[in-house]
Amino acid sequence: MTKLSENSKYILGQRYLLKNEKREIVETPKQLFRRVAKAVANIELSYGKSKTEVKKYEREFYKMMTHLEFLPNSPTLMNAGTELGQLSACFVLPVLDSIDDIFLSLMHTARIHKTGGGTGFSFSKLRPKDDIVKSTGGIASGPLSFMSCFDQATEVIKQGGKRRGANMGVLRVDHPDIFNFIVCKEKEGRLKNFNISVGLTDQFLKAVEDDTYFDLINPRTKKLTQTIKARGLWNLLTLMSWKNGEPGVIFLDRINKDNPTPKLGEIESTNPCGEQPLLPYESCNLGSINLSMFARKNKKGSIDWEKLKKTIRLAIRFLDNVIDANNFPLPEIAELTRANRKIGLGVMGWADLLLRLGIKYDTKKAVFLGRKIMRFIKKEGFKMSEELGKEKGNFPNKNRSIFKDLPYLRNATITTIAPTGTISLIANCSSGIEPIFAVVQRRNVKESIGKDLIEINPAIKVSLQLKGLWSTKMEETLKKTECAKCLVIPNNMREAIVTSAEISPEWHVKMQSAFQEFTDNAVSKTINLPNNATPDDIENIYLLAYQLGCKGITIYRDGSRKFQLLTKSGKNGACPTCD
Repeated sequence: MTKLSENSKYILGQRYLLKNEKREIVETPKQLFRRVAKAVANIELSYGKSKTEVKKYEREFYKMMTHLEFLPNSPTLMNAGTELGQLSACFVLPVLDSIDDIFLSLMHTARIHKTGGGTGFSFSKLRPKDDIVKSTGGIASGPLSFMSCFDQATEVIKQGGKRRGANMGVLRVDHPDIFNFIVCKEKEGRLKNFNISVGLTDQFLKAVEDDTYFDLINPRTKKLTQTIKARGLWNLLTLMSWKNGEPGVIFLDRINKDNPTPKLGEIESTNPCGEQPLLPYESCNLGSINLSMFARKNKKGSIDWEKLKKTIRLAIRFLDNVIDANNFPLPEIAELTRANRKIGLGVMGWADLLLRLGIKYDTKKAVFLGRKIMRFIKKEGFKMSEELGKEKGNFPNKNRSIFKDLPYLRNATITTIAPTGTISLIANCSSGIEPIFAVVQRRNVKESIGKDLIEINPAIKVSLQLKGLWSTKMEETLKKTECAKCLVIPNNMREAIVTSAEISPEWHVKMQSAFQEFTDNAVSKTINLPNNATPDDIENIYLLAYQLGCKGITIYRDGSRKFQLLTKSGKNGACPTCD
C-alpha cells in the first residue's frame, strides 16, 4: 500500500473508517479498501464469474485503490460493504409545481442526504412569486421561498452522519423570478447549503450578443410576463458573480445536445458541483484516476500509457459494478439509474503530473497534453464499456438512446471530471484538473472535520525528494510557518510552478475546454481570479467558456467572501524564518 500522508490518515479517520456505537474507529485504511474492493468485486458472481475470478478482481481493485491510482466517490468508500450500501454521489430530483410534489421532493432529498449523496434541482417549473394559486385564490411565494425550505432541511441532516448535505439550485434564464434568483446569495450565509447556477439558453446569449430584448415566460401558463433588455440581466449576473462567486452558469442547450437519452426527457439540472447533468430521478457514481501516479520516475517527460490503459479498463469495470452493488435510496432512482447505467470516470492530480513533467499549466503544451490524455481515457473507457456490453448486456435504454445503432454498450455515459475535493486529499494530489492553489496552503475545514489542514504540494515535495533536496526539518518548518518562501526550489523547477491566481482566466477556460471535448458529462472547474479582477473579466470568461464548448463555468475572486475554503501560506502574513 502506498504510504498515506498525515492529512490522508486524518480525513480517513474523521469521515471514512467504520466506527462502533461509541464512535471508536474499528477499521484501518487497508481494511477500508479491502471492504470496498470485496463488495464491488462480488457483483461479478451474479454475471457467472467463478470465485477464483472474483478474487482476482478483488485483488486488482484493492491494488488500484491502495496504490492511490484510482479512487471512487466518497459514498462508495464510506458505504460499500456496509448495511447502508448507498454508493452514489450525484442525484437530480424533480421539483414540480404543486405543494404535494415540492414536499415529496423535499422528503426524497432528506433520504438522499442521509445516505451521503448530493442533490441537484431545477426550480424552473415553479410558478413565479405573486402568481395566482387557483385552489385557494391566494398568491404563490415563488421558487426562492421553496429553496429556503430545502436549505433548512439540509442544515439539520448530515450526509450519512458524516458531512453536511450539498445542493445545486438551477433557474432558467427565462423564468420571471430570475432577477431575484441572481441576487439571492448577495448576503453571505444565505442559502449556504446551495450552489446556484443560472440555466442559460442559446437564445438568451444571442440576445446578449446582439444587445436586443428577451422574453420572460411564466412556466405555469407558458405566457409572456415581461420583455427585458438581455444586456441588463447579463450585467447583473456578471456583477453578482464578481461580488461573491455566485451564481455560476450552465449552458442548457449544449448539455441537452449531448443528452444520450433525449427520448426520456430534457436535462434541467446538475449535481451540486456541476459536473454531472442528470435527468430527474437519475443518479451517477463517479471515480477519478490519479494522473500524478502515471509519470515515469526514471524518464523525464514520460507518461506510462500502458499502465494508464489498464487502470482505465479496470476503473470502468469497477464503476459499472457499483451500479449493481448500490442500495439506492428511492425506487424511482434505482429504476432509471439501472436503465441508463451512467458512470463518470475522471481525473485528479493533473497539476501534479504537469509539475512532474516540468510543464507549465498555462501553456499550449499543457493544454495539448490535457486533450491527449482525456481523448485516451474516453477512447479506452468507451472500448471497455462496449466489451462489458457484450459480456454482461447493454444498458436497458440503449435502443432509446443516441447509441441505438451500436451493437454493444454498457453505459449511457462514461466520463466526468469531478472536483475530487476529499478523495484528492486521501490520494495526496491536486484536485481534479485544477492548477495548484499554492505551494503551501491551509484548508479551512475545522468546522467539518475538527481541524484545519496544512498542505504542502505533493508533486513539489516528490520532485525535491528525487533531487535529494527534501528533509524532515524542511517539512516541519513549512507546517509551522505555512510559508512557501521557506521552500528552497531550484530555478529549473520553479519555472514550471504556477498557482491558480497567477494564471490568466483565458488559460483556465482553455484547459477546461480541452478536457470537456472528450468528456461525456461535464467538467467541474473553478476559475480562480485575483481580488483585483473586474466584472468585465467575468463577462469575458463566461463568453469564452461558451465559445470554447464548455457546459458550465464557475468563478471565484480571491477574498470576495469572508469564509474561503483554501487560503495561501502565512498565518499572519509574516514569517519569522524568512522575514
